[in-house]
Amino acid sequence: MLESMELADVNVAGYDTLLLDRDGVINRLRPNDYVKCWEEFEFMPGVLDVLARWNRQVRHIFIVTNQRGIGRGIMTEEDLAEIHRRMCDEIRRHGGRIDKIYHCSAVADDDPRRKPQIGMFEEILAEWPDVSRSGCLMIGDSESDMKFAVNCGIKGVRL
Repeated sequence: MLESMELADVNVAGYDTLLLDRDGVINRLRPNDYVKCWEEFEFMPGVLDVLARWNRQVRHIFIVTNQRGIGRGIMTEEDLAEIHRRMCDEIRRHGGRIDKIYHCSAVADDDPRRKPQIGMFEEILAEWPDVSRSGCLMIGDSESDMKFAVNCGIKGVRL
């Protein structure tokens, strides 16, 4: 089942694992652009408080994000790592956490790791044996995120 709502209204009761898209969920989208450096990163309103609350409610919080800008040469893996390091530091400062970030830099839509394909979810299941499909909730802002949830066999909530 797919639902649509505001981030602060998402009820995570009954789930022990959250899969979050990054752009449009954690940070503001940059229309027709990518977040290429920390100075371009802007947290969505209220997301730090919500992540702090979810930190106390669920066992795992993962980010699953397509980052085509790397594949297109617009930014580097190092640029992305720096953005994610600073993002996670800020989330921790506010009482939240991200257990791991999975990203796909492929340009091709049919890459097995690129959402809506399930490669990143398969990696989570392989690396975190206590994660089960029935305990997972995908939270995203795009049709691709919702197709990803369906393809993974998990519930999806669209913001």
